[in-house]
Amino acid sequence: MSKAEKLERIQAALSHREGDRVPVSDVFWTGFMKKAREAWGPDTDMYRKFDLDYITMTPNMDPIIKDFEVLEIGDDLRIKTGFGAEILRRADLPMPHYESYAIKTPEDMASFVIEPADDPRRLFKAGDDQINCVGDALARNIPSWNDRVDAYCEDFPVFGSVCENFEYVWRCIGTENALLWMVLEPEAFETFIRRIGEFNVELAKAQIEASNGRLSGMYIWGDIAYRNGMLFSPEIWRRMFKPTIAQIIEECKKAGLMVVYHGDGDATVIFEDFIEIGLQGYHPLEVKANLDVVDIKERFGNRLAFVGNIDVRVLESGDRTAIKREVLHKLHAARGGGWICQSDHSVSSSVAPESFAYMVELIREYGRFPLDFNLIDKELEGSK
Repeated sequence: MSKAEKLERIQAALSHREGDRVPVSDVFWTGFMKKAREAWGPDTDMYRKFDLDYITMTPNMDPIIKDFEVLEIGDDLRIKTGFGAEILRRADLPMPHYESYAIKTPEDMASFVIEPADDPRRLFKAGDDQINCVGDALARNIPSWNDRVDAYCEDFPVFGSVCENFEYVWRCIGTENALLWMVLEPEAFETFIRRIGEFNVELAKAQIEASNGRLSGMYIWGDIAYRNGMLFSPEIWRRMFKPTIAQIIEECKKAGLMVVYHGDGDATVIFEDFIEIGLQGYHPLEVKANLDVVDIKERFGNRLAFVGNIDVRVLESGDRTAIKREVLHKLHAARGGGWICQSDHSVSSSVAPESFAYMVELIREYGRFPLDFNLIDKELEGSK
């Protein structure tokens, strides 16, 4: 499938139009990719193997651009990143443990150094950075953002990537301090947030300029909720965080880019705000936060598109009947466009490669427009 066809498919979904079929893509844990390469060969690339519809590329967002400092070598690997965070990476833990953060007191925020967002090293230099390299495994010396974009932009719509302010600030001071200081030290915290916001807007602009037309969209990463609701009040979000998101969306739209916001948990209370500032798509709608894209699509109509909501726990189960039931139910959200098929977070190490392949197969079998809901509902009933 050509890039132009994929681009039209994504644009149709995010603009509430029915393209040729429902788009599909995802993000993959290192543990999953290890299993996929064992199953399908050492050079397996999920985006190319399944001809997925888009890919996201994240630049170096570290405040200080430098390679990791290795503090301890062995089964317990400790590193210090450009965020100033000390992180424990253990083989028996699925995700890293943050042991300390660079900023330890409210006073430290004023003197915290953030190198310029438009520093060319963020986009054109290979190396280490915290967001790309510290996950369910530790990566080192990854190719530059520019080289990674180049590797895919001829064949796939590529989305750039930038953090929303809360997603950035907790990496500097920790989640607990962030939640405390926004209430107990509001003046110092808001001053710091404004500085982070300026950085994030400039980083979005730097990617747009450096891409020279190679980007099709931008992801804004901003986990601001948990399974029962927002981490803080909607009023605080509107005052401290919403303006930066609005600026990023404005810059992206001036450049003709699509914009998707990633937020874990249940942030539906501020979806009207996202609509107001022109957001096109929201990802990932976690099922464990009691979110169902079919219900949410009915609630918000064609004012906001959605990406995700395939329950990764169902994919992890390996139960083909349950996977089919999950996909066919969620296809109802694609009526009139407005839904991109992905997991409700990312494809974890507990998902079998064959289960993800089956999800893609189902979308391509049943997800062609116009959707045949008589067939989909008949098959759905038969899978119960």
